[in-house]
Amino acid sequence: MQIINRIRSPGVTNSANCWLLMASLLKSFTRKKFIDPGTLTSTQLSRCLSIFDLTTLGIGSTLGAGIYVLAGDVARNDAGPSIVISFAIAAVASILSGLCYGEFGARVPKAGSAYVYSYVAIGELCAFVIGWNLILEYVIGTSSVARAWSAYFDSLFDGRIKNFTISTIGEVHVKGLADYLDILSVLVVLGLTVVLVVGIKKTSWFNTVFTLINMFVIVFIVCVGVYYAEHKNWSDFAPYGVSGILSGAATCFYAFVGFDVIATTGEEARNPSKGIPISIVLALCK
Repeated sequence: MQIINRIRSPGVTNSANCWLLMASLLKSFTRKKFIDPGTLTSTQLSRCLSIFDLTTLGIGSTLGAGIYVLAGDVARNDAGPSIVISFAIAAVASILSGLCYGEFGARVPKAGSAYVYSYVAIGELCAFVIGWNLILEYVIGTSSVARAWSAYFDSLFDGRIKNFTISTIGEVHVKGLADYLDILSVLVVLGLTVVLVVGIKKTSWFNTVFTLINMFVIVFIVCVGVYYAEHKNWSDFAPYGVSGILSGAATCFYAFVGFDVIATTGEEARNPSKGIPISIVLALCK
C-alpha cells in the first residue's frame, strides 16, 4: 500500500512509477509463507502413520504402470538390455530428489508436499507454479495407472469390455483422446476415491495389502523371467548406444514418481521429522 501511495504522488515520474510497480510485483512474487515454529507439530489431523505405513505408501505409489508398462517399452525402443543402467541412473536421480524431500519433510512437517516447501523457502510465485504442477502430476499419474489397469484387466477377457463399450456407446473421434469411453478406468478412480474418503489409517491398511500383493507379483515375474531368459538376447547389450541409455533413463524416472506422496502426510505421521526422511529413502531403495 505504501508503494501504491508513492506511485500516486504527484512528484513521482513515470519511470519511477514503473520501477516502483516492478518492485511491488517482485516483492509479492517472492513473499514467503511464515510458519510459527511453535505450531510445526500441531495439526487437526490424526497422527497415526508409522514408518512402516509411510514406506508401504511410498512403495505402493511407485509400483505401478512404470514397472509393468515402461520397462518393456523402453527396453524395446530405447535401451535394449542396457535398460538396467537406465533404471540405475533414474534411481540415483530419484534418491537425490528423495533426500531433498526428506530434508524439507523433517524441517517443515506440514501437508502440501513441494507446494509448502517452495512457499516457505522460495516464494509465492514458485509455490503457485509447483502447486499446479503437482495437480497435473497426480491427475496424469492416476489416470495413466487407471488406464493401464483397465487395459490389462480387459485383456483377460479378450477385449470384450472395449468391444461392448464401442458397440453400446460408440467411438470417440477426437484427436488427443482415447478411441472409446473407458468406463472401467473411471470406476477404478472412483473406487480409490471412496477408499481415501474412509480415512488415512484404513487407506494405509488397504495400500499395505495391495503393495504386498504387488511385490509378490514382481518377485514371481523376475524369478520366472530369469528361468526363461535367453542369453543370446543380451549379446547386443546397448543397441542404441549411450543416447539410448540416457533417453531410457529419462523415461524410467517415471517409474519412481510417486514417492513424494509420503511428504503429503506430514500432518498424519506419528513422528514426521524422523519418519518422512527414513520412509522416503526406504521406498526408493525397495
